[in-house]
Amino acid sequence: MPEFLSLPVRTHRPREYGITHVLDKGLGVRAIRDLLDTAADYVDIVKLGWGTGYVTGNLKEKVRLYQDYDIALCFGGTLLEIAIAQGRVSEFRDFLLEMGITHVEVSDGVTALSPREKAGYIRELCRDFVVLSEVGSKDPLVRRSPFKWVEMIERDLEAGAWKVITEARESGTVGLFRHDRTVREELLSVIAERIPPEKLLFEAPVKAQQVYLIKRFGPNVNLGNIAPEEVIPLETLRLGLRGDTMPAFILGQ
Repeated sequence: MPEFLSLPVRTHRPREYGITHVLDKGLGVRAIRDLLDTAADYVDIVKLGWGTGYVTGNLKEKVRLYQDYDIALCFGGTLLEIAIAQGRVSEFRDFLLEMGITHVEVSDGVTALSPREKAGYIRELCRDFVVLSEVGSKDPLVRRSPFKWVEMIERDLEAGAWKVITEARESGTVGLFRHDRTVREELLSVIAERIPPEKLLFEAPVKAQQVYLIKRFGPNVNLGNIAPEEVIPLETLRLGLRGDTMPAFILGQ
C-alpha cells in the first residue's frame, strides 16, 4: 500500500484485534487466489460457512491455499452443533486436526446446549484449537436481555474462548440487529460497557452495520461474516478512504 496519506493506524497480521473474518460459502480455488492476490493482508480468519466444508470437493486444496497465506480457518459452528447432536465430537476433532485446521467455532444458535455444556465444549476444544464462541440465536423470535448477553459472553471467555462472536447471520437480521438490519443500540451499549471490544467479534455483513461499528469502536474493531468481495471495501471504511468514514477519520468532523 502507498504511504503518502495520513490515515488511521491499523494493526498488522497476525492480529489480536482489528480482525476481518471472512465468510467463504463455497469459493473455488481460482476465486480464492483472486481474493488473496488482492486482499490477503486484510484477511485474518476465513470461516467455511455452516456445513459447506463438509461437502466441498476440493477442501484439501482450499485449506492448503489459505494456509500458504497464513490465514486461519474454521468451520461454521453449525457443523459442530450437528456433531454434538449426533455424538460425533471426537470424529469432528480428528477431522479438523487431520486437515490442519487451527480454529474452531462453538455455537448454540440452533441446538439447545445448556450453559454448562457449552462451556465444557469450549474447555475441551481449547486443548487443541483456538476457540471462537458465538452467542445469540439464529431464530429472530428469540430475544434475550442485554444482561443475559453479557452473562453468556463472560461465561464463554472464562471457559477459554479467544473471541466471542455476536450473532448476526449472513443476512444481518438477528442478534445485535433488528429485522431491518439496524443496530439494537441499547443491547450494544450494555455489552460494550462490560466487555472489552477487542474480545468481541461482531458479525456485520451489511455495509451500514460496518460503518456504525467502525465509527463507534474505531478502525480496529473486529468484524465478521464479511463477504469476500467486500474485504477491500471494508478496509477503505476502516481507513477513512470512503465517504462514509472519511469525515470522522480524515477531516475530524
